[in-house]
Amino acid sequence: MSGRSMDRRRFLQVSAGGVGAAAAVIGAKRVFAERHRVHIARASSYDIDLAALLHDGLRELGQLELLRGKKVLLKPNLVETAAHHAHINTHPAMVVAAAQVAAELGATEVTVAEGPGHRRDVELVLDESGLGTALNEHRLRFVDLNHDAVETVENRGAFTTLKQLTLPRTVLKADVVISMPKLKTHHWVGATLAMKNCFGIMPGLVYGWPKNRLHHEGINRSILDIVATVRPELAIVDGILGMEGDGPIMGTPKPAGVVVMGTNLPAVDATCTRIMQIDPAKVIYLAGCPSSIGHTDPSRIDLTGEAVRQCAMPFVMPPGKDDLRATV
Repeated sequence: MSGRSMDRRRFLQVSAGGVGAAAAVIGAKRVFAERHRVHIARASSYDIDLAALLHDGLRELGQLELLRGKKVLLKPNLVETAAHHAHINTHPAMVVAAAQVAAELGATEVTVAEGPGHRRDVELVLDESGLGTALNEHRLRFVDLNHDAVETVENRGAFTTLKQLTLPRTVLKADVVISMPKLKTHHWVGATLAMKNCFGIMPGLVYGWPKNRLHHEGINRSILDIVATVRPELAIVDGILGMEGDGPIMGTPKPAGVVVMGTNLPAVDATCTRIMQIDPAKVIYLAGCPSSIGHTDPSRIDLTGEAVRQCAMPFVMPPGKDDLRATV
């Protein structure tokens, strides 16, 4: 049996048995090939020098050369919005700062791209979120991934029944894909972070709204397939103002005051859930993540910057998700 088939089999066992069995089924058989570094930075507001913060984070991660000579795609979280609700979407200041740092570090091209899963009117979402104004002011290119030209590639995850994934050409042409989510709870999967943010890569014209085909395949399985296939090179999580409660849209603002960065998305997301006082072993897509994608074990994650315990705070969980809380 191939490694990918075995990974998929283990994940199906976890899904059938519930999240409580995740660590026992998968964790005992993992073989980690490497360690991953995650950086946690304090950030009091969006008015601070975010570009300097991100530059310092990349230096701590040993990744100052990551973007040099590369075509960079910034993928923020841009969903159904309401005017002035800054806790829903990745803040425009974060996106602009990331674009600035990419240019300073030698990126040959910077594109901001997203395929909102709820509203089909991308121009309206850009306008209401404030991102459209920020992109225009800084002359940054935006691509609507829901309507981009597409190509079909092999599904390198094989957790769903899909043999192939159809991806936007803009994503496939990028040398470096950076996932830039919000730090938020999620009513179906518990937490939506760098990995779940990759749902917005999938074109609505192919997968529907809100990516219905992937929901039918199972959100947790689909998350792993997308991340395994796209392989984003960096995650920058906007936790300055996050969301708790009935996320990812109907929750309430949660000032967490952090930015979390790393080159391995599962390691970043596991660190974020610990900050939120959510147990990553109870989040199915994290518990079921194979070593071929990354790991969530804190003994394999080298933290720089702030310690998790210094930043951790309880997030109110969505209805019915209190069982995902970490034991503190």
